[in-house]
Amino acid sequence: MAYQETDKTKAKKAEIRERILSSAHNMVVKGGFRAASVSAIAKEAGVATGTLYRHFPSKSELFSEVFRSATEKEVSKVADSINHEALVTERLKSAVYGFSRRALKSPQLAWALIAEPVDPLVDADRLLYRQAYAELFEKLLEEGIRSGELPMQSKSVSAAAIVGVMAETLVGPLSPPSRRELHDSVTPSSINEDQLIESIARFCVQAVTSKEYI
Repeated sequence: MAYQETDKTKAKKAEIRERILSSAHNMVVKGGFRAASVSAIAKEAGVATGTLYRHFPSKSELFSEVFRSATEKEVSKVADSINHEALVTERLKSAVYGFSRRALKSPQLAWALIAEPVDPLVDADRLLYRQAYAELFEKLLEEGIRSGELPMQSKSVSAAAIVGVMAETLVGPLSPPSRRELHDSVTPSSINEDQLIESIARFCVQAVTSKEYI
């Protein structure tokens, strides 16, 4: 007779798996993926390295799940900024402000999610979630075009551009000191956070309305 796991065993395995994910997430928040070694994650989770690998066959798969879990939460928050009653431009600004402020408040995690070199599997995840963000903005732009608030334009191109501006403009301020010099020519370190967020929002609104930011 084949062995069948009891409900208690399944619950214990799920609890250990969640503990590993939580430990990995906490380490990424503190120091990015580069600081999250398998041995350190296992130690923080209170499990053996072999136990970790029974739940996640590779470090790549563990990092991929950490990335997807954290990014899904952020996509949900951007959706909340967009999905309510208000002018399309106001909702666009709200989404930009919220995304940018959360990123700058937790720079290690945001850098890890947006730009940190990690693994081909995480890179593939990034492309998928950029598309998820773009689809949210595309629906918002479609609503604005339909209502007459926005001029006719390619919704997909404009939405992809918004996502690109939000992510790429934050790369410099979020990057660790060892990489910051590479980005200061794009986003000067002298600009403060409020000015940076205002500039991103201004650009996005002007880009989709062809009007001055108000």
